[in-house]
Amino acid sequence: MGLQPLEFSDCYLDSPWFRERVRAHEAELEKTNKFIKELLKDGKNLIAATKNLSAAQRKFAHSLRDFKFEFIGDAETDDERYIDASLHEFSNFLKNLEEQREILALSVTETLIKPLERFRKEQLGAVKEEKKKFDKETEKNYSLLEKHLNLSAKKKELQLQEADNQVEQNRKHFYELSLEYVCKLQEIQERKKFECVEPVLSFFQGLFTFYHQGYELAKDFNHYKMALQINIQNTRNRFEGTRSEVEELMNKIRRNPQEHKRANHFTMEGYLYVQEKRPAPFGSSWVKHYCTYRKETKKFTMIPFEHRSGGKVGDEELFILTYCTKRNTDTIDRRFCFDLEASDRPGVPVTMQAFSEEDRKLWMEALDGKEAVSVFFLKNYERHHCNDALKFLKLFFFVGAQLDKIGFTVIKKCISAVETRGINDQGLYRVVGVSSKVQRLLSLLMDAKTCNEVDLENSVDWEVKTITSAMKQYLRQVSLSQPLMTYELHGEFIVPAKSGSPESRVNAVHFLVHKLPEKNKEMLDILVKHLANVSKHAKRNLMTVANLGVVFGPTLMRPQEETVAAIMDLKFQNIVVEILIENHEKIFKTLPDAIVPEPISMSVSPPNAPPRQSRRQGQRIKRPLAVYNLCLELDD
Repeated sequence: MGLQPLEFSDCYLDSPWFRERVRAHEAELEKTNKFIKELLKDGKNLIAATKNLSAAQRKFAHSLRDFKFEFIGDAETDDERYIDASLHEFSNFLKNLEEQREILALSVTETLIKPLERFRKEQLGAVKEEKKKFDKETEKNYSLLEKHLNLSAKKKELQLQEADNQVEQNRKHFYELSLEYVCKLQEIQERKKFECVEPVLSFFQGLFTFYHQGYELAKDFNHYKMALQINIQNTRNRFEGTRSEVEELMNKIRRNPQEHKRANHFTMEGYLYVQEKRPAPFGSSWVKHYCTYRKETKKFTMIPFEHRSGGKVGDEELFILTYCTKRNTDTIDRRFCFDLEASDRPGVPVTMQAFSEEDRKLWMEALDGKEAVSVFFLKNYERHHCNDALKFLKLFFFVGAQLDKIGFTVIKKCISAVETRGINDQGLYRVVGVSSKVQRLLSLLMDAKTCNEVDLENSVDWEVKTITSAMKQYLRQVSLSQPLMTYELHGEFIVPAKSGSPESRVNAVHFLVHKLPEKNKEMLDILVKHLANVSKHAKRNLMTVANLGVVFGPTLMRPQEETVAAIMDLKFQNIVVEILIENHEKIFKTLPDAIVPEPISMSVSPPNAPPRQSRRQGQRIKRPLAVYNLCLELDD
């Protein structure tokens, strides 16, 4: 299991577990920083001391061999595995060179030293600065909050309102900074693989040119180099797609954090200050706890946690809730307070303080308090249902965007036009058409009265990029209800892309395709057959199977819940599409085996769901590499 994803919604909870995950990411980046620093030192030794070249190479080889990249999520793609293994392979090449005892002359300044120094300074250095700001804001936020909560309720209302506004502004700033820091941490975790390995690859490419007997070694290395370049390019392409999705999700959560809270088994969770009574001379103190509550079992848990003391976690306390009562300011000199009583301590209430009046209302509602407020939840209910209604209206008023007769006609007309006019166009399906033209074409195609009048094969009015964009947009419009490969089977399609042998992957995807609704399977068959044809012309259009997977993975598949963890699986969606294209004839023209092949488990639990049957871990797998032109630099 690699590093756990940092969910943007957790920035607003700022739980102890969230802080632990942040520290794990920070530790991994620090480890990477030390590794790069050591690697740079070793590279400079190669330049500085020809006499000590053998010793420096040996040390450099050890550095490469001993380091391993960590990854986010529960699995890596084949490309990422090959990138991980590449450092060990590089080490082996150096050992072979040392055995030959050749005298080398090499300049690695431009190919190795500068890129790594730039990455370390511009990327890892930026993260360090972000960490300093994050730690400073954490200290400031919770200090100000504690000072604010100590304000007497007897102060003038104007003073209290000004204090509330100041705390709220500071809290928003803290959340903004937290979101940016979490996004930066995960971006660097994904970026570092190709940013670190690619300079090393360039170094090796230059290294062999200076060897007296390096020609034969370079020939052996060339095949591996090309394969690794493909791995790096695939990883880079997937990174770009994943980064845009992550940024979009971050912006959605920034606009409305409450609507994007992750579903879990807690009715309510968050921080509360708990009054701890002391002997008479000392009065009482208020200690911050992270609290959770489950309404079904009435179990309430409290864990002391102080952000400013290095994130030390105290002992968990659990009790069964009996009742909850609001505390008014005429009974206690603090605002936002309420009392809880545990079943095992009748008559001994525990006084809690929320962060704000709205926060107290949420807790009172969840705990069935005597003055529980339901207006907030009613507003949220109305808002959520309005959003659902809006989605329905979008789907309804997008004339016929569904798998009906017109829908099949649209796809077939577009495919026929593409294969007739633009099968060899460079960047097919990656070059985007003008939005207004795409919308106009879709409106004509979706109208039963005008659909047959649109001539896509012979008319110069419609560019190929307009047709391909209209086709992709149509498929996404179908996805307003659910993607073509359905929400129900999404998790099951992802599993074989993460594990198993190439044969078991194909068999599993084969089996799952035939579980799709008949119309979905028919539409998928038509589309994948076309994509297979497109990939056959990759030498001219540059659209290999891997590139088509990047383009159509997010179009044909999508998880039902938008989370960072789900977005990290985007690269596996691309692999599923690659499997479909490479094995089209078998998957769609033959029936699958009745029993799903082992060792793949055909079920995946969503984040925070109860454990289900697990799949086997740790299996090393390979898949066919789709060779494509590495110079492709087209924007989707």
